[in-house]
Amino acid sequence: MTSNRLSLDRGSGRPLYRQLREALEHEIAAGQLDPRRPLPSSRELSRELGISRNTVNTAYQELEAEGFVEAQPRRGLFVNREMLGEIRRGTAAAIPTGPVNWTAHLNESPDRSLAEIAKIPDWHRYPYPFVAGQVDSSSFPRLAWLRALREALEPPHLHFSLRDGIDEDDPELVDQLCRHVLPARGIEVDPDHVMITLGSQQGLDLLAHTLLGPGSVVGVEEPGYLDARHIFLRAGAQLRPFRVDGSGLVPPDELAGVALLHLTPSHHSPSNVTLSIARRRQLLAMAQRDDTLLVEDDYDSEFRYQGSPTPALKALPDNERVIYLGTFSKFLAPGIRLGYLVAAPALVAELRRQRRYRVRHASGHIQRAMALLIESGQYHRTVRRRRTNLARRWSTLRDSLQEHLAWPVDPPPGGVSIWLPGPPGLDCVELSDRAAAHGVVIERGDIYFTDPARHRNFIRLGFAALPLSQIEPGVAVLARLAREQLGG
Repeated sequence: MTSNRLSLDRGSGRPLYRQLREALEHEIAAGQLDPRRPLPSSRELSRELGISRNTVNTAYQELEAEGFVEAQPRRGLFVNREMLGEIRRGTAAAIPTGPVNWTAHLNESPDRSLAEIAKIPDWHRYPYPFVAGQVDSSSFPRLAWLRALREALEPPHLHFSLRDGIDEDDPELVDQLCRHVLPARGIEVDPDHVMITLGSQQGLDLLAHTLLGPGSVVGVEEPGYLDARHIFLRAGAQLRPFRVDGSGLVPPDELAGVALLHLTPSHHSPSNVTLSIARRRQLLAMAQRDDTLLVEDDYDSEFRYQGSPTPALKALPDNERVIYLGTFSKFLAPGIRLGYLVAAPALVAELRRQRRYRVRHASGHIQRAMALLIESGQYHRTVRRRRTNLARRWSTLRDSLQEHLAWPVDPPPGGVSIWLPGPPGLDCVELSDRAAAHGVVIERGDIYFTDPARHRNFIRLGFAALPLSQIEPGVAVLARLAREQLGG
């Protein structure tokens, strides 16, 4: 090897060792170095190039680490013949270069044509954010949560916060759920019936991929929770929509052939109507007769503002076919990503095995902190305080809508949003765009239907994330825009 082929530019600002390494790589690829002869020693090459031995040694070390050269004991560094063969084969084959065609590598998603729930990323910067599924961050119990997080890092809790639980959940959180949370919904179960999830959506995903297969039929509410539809379609299932009226899902004549029926009985998503007791009993009987499993998605039952909450479907007799999903996201914060599932022990055991190879388990630290929050009583105090605050916002939003809108509004007394059917001429797509331009964030309602084009006169208004004082002014702006669109 002659040093005049190794050109180093000392004025380029690029490290000399990197220039030397690249020059040697080029020599190897071009076949200029004889693999039968050792490379020059670092002393010899540094003298020829007028650079330090450290610079040469660093370049050699990188070449060896990347496999271009190999050290032979008592002989020196030699070109790696195996690497040289790969380089020559690659050159002969003229392998094309360019960007990866990722489309060719990605699996086709069966839910690609289905609309998605989309939120304006900076919704919190708008003066009137009527977004659903979000909370007012100022109402979060920061001090109590910080105390729980700190305590979870002290003995005897530290072990459960930091361990790898494999497929297990925090036993203290499961115990607190069984003793202090589920009984409020009328559910009395042992710990082997309970599994912790990363929110209720993970529970749905685990159920879909454990219980369903290509061609399985899943019953869904119409309109209904859009993310559940995405999950079921991604599992290869077929959707069968069932109409919802003022008393919840209208039971069909039979459920034969329906493997699973997804329900939001406490507060239907998105309309917030409550499934009547008579229909609950009817669906339980039909599920037993037709061998259908019922998934009760009980995402915000804590927030009912008039009368007493209806007992959970899982609390009624003959409930073994009911799989109950709950979440801490709606009352505490969606970013916590913590929920729970209640089902027969055999199913829970299998779901744990499925979860193990997806995400292992929810954060041990977060689980133990939640257990301590419940044990301290702060959980129930927060629920009561949130319910009181949300009741005020619900009544303010209802009254404002009744005052400003040109059509009647009579929402059910619960949930964290109001479902608003408008006159036939209302276009929620156009209205949501115009409203955002005037500082009002609303959600389109058409996407919750199987045929969105025929239901563009629906909108959804969340009220948990904006201050009470902003509700009436925001509704006034929205009502004005709606009147202009309707030509009134």
